[in-house]
Amino acid sequence: MNSPANARAVSDHVLRSAADDHRRILVKGAYVVTMDPALPDLPRGDVLIAGSRIAAVAPDLSAQGAENDAVVIDAEGSIVAPGLVDTHRHAWEATLRRSIPDVNDLGEYVVSTLSGVAPVLTPEDVYVGTRLAALTALDSGITCMLDFAHNSRTAEHSDRAIAALTDSGIRGVHASMGPHFGDWDHQWPADLTRLRSTYFPTDDQLLTLRVAALATDEIAGPEIAYGPRLAQVARELGIGVSVDAVFGEPSSRAVLEWARQGILGPSTTLIHSTGLTADAWKAMGDTGATVSLAPTSDAQIGLETAVPAVDESLAAGIRPGLSIDVEVALVSDMFTQMRALLAIQRMRAVNAAYGTDADVRRITARDVLDFATLQGARTNGLGHVTGSVTPGKQADLVLVDAEAVNNMPLNDAVGTLVLGTDPRNVRGVFVGGRVRKWDGELVGVDVAELRRSVHASRDGILTRAGDGAAALSVPGRH
Repeated sequence: MNSPANARAVSDHVLRSAADDHRRILVKGAYVVTMDPALPDLPRGDVLIAGSRIAAVAPDLSAQGAENDAVVIDAEGSIVAPGLVDTHRHAWEATLRRSIPDVNDLGEYVVSTLSGVAPVLTPEDVYVGTRLAALTALDSGITCMLDFAHNSRTAEHSDRAIAALTDSGIRGVHASMGPHFGDWDHQWPADLTRLRSTYFPTDDQLLTLRVAALATDEIAGPEIAYGPRLAQVARELGIGVSVDAVFGEPSSRAVLEWARQGILGPSTTLIHSTGLTADAWKAMGDTGATVSLAPTSDAQIGLETAVPAVDESLAAGIRPGLSIDVEVALVSDMFTQMRALLAIQRMRAVNAAYGTDADVRRITARDVLDFATLQGARTNGLGHVTGSVTPGKQADLVLVDAEAVNNMPLNDAVGTLVLGTDPRNVRGVFVGGRVRKWDGELVGVDVAELRRSVHASRDGILTRAGDGAAALSVPGRH
């Protein structure tokens, strides 16, 4: 990649011209993985960014005058790919990362985190946790993140969650839901109207809005369970719906009822979707519903069958998106999600056919990269905006060091992204054409100050939670 001086020049230029819709950046000589079915990968190619959008992709754009008035990045030895997309993360929990690493089931998570700790979070705690999650996403090459904000106790909690996404610079989807337990203002879902008019007046912006809900009333009662009332709110506001905790027989019955009621469709995302019946999957496929899988969450926490429902999803004609879920017990990056899903599905397929002559349907590295990019964008309602290196789309891109010790030599670029790369190899991140990470460092982020705010927020939460935090593995608790 560029020399440090040129790297600084790129960052400085983009930051100085943040409001300039005509700024141009030419990324030259990279291996371009487009993830656009109509646009082949380029073993050596150029990507021209003009303002917030991808203007051109070709083996060599020099002859077209692309270098004129452009900041040129020499990206030889790098892979340029679409930014990764997270379709479901409870971002406010980030300050409690890995506090329950050995959680045994959903019940333990609900009791320790949603009941024991969530009620004491202030709006500022929500801001700190959400910003930390978003910055961590950017640092690991995730350019679009759906924040399933299920701790919206007051209007101010929602305001601060949205402010955190804004301040991070990520392409954020704020999916708002009332909390499971504890005191709250019961301003939701009515407050969604205010949020829409105040923060999301159009859909042509960096942040978008969705309704968040649970599949059934088993965990926290009917108020936050999806049904005709919340579907009507979403329709009136012109936004999509993300439904969490879609598990087993009760959720299967709910899915069939939603289909009967006409409130299941392309703008509805069903999260997890483990242990569902064949009839439920058929209804999901027939209506065009989208699916968000959480590979490490399903397997590690043991949600319903504990097997990510990738085979079921594909059999129903649904190519799923991927998600992180809860950082209190899980990893924060999408590379791990891709690898986990690839390994689990291939193990499951081979095991099922072992000792027989049956054909084995194994997904590929390109499949999981598709799930983590283009399909994730579609799942978040943004497939026309991001998810592939396509001229006209927003310039949400990652530059990966393909000649780092753990990646060299570059042979198969998709294999390198899925099986070799980790966040330290993400050397550059663009969101809407603006540099958010460069030369391995987040741009414009005071990490020392971030660390101080995170520790202060975490310590305050634990103090206020008292015995409610007893189950968490944190300093001074064990």
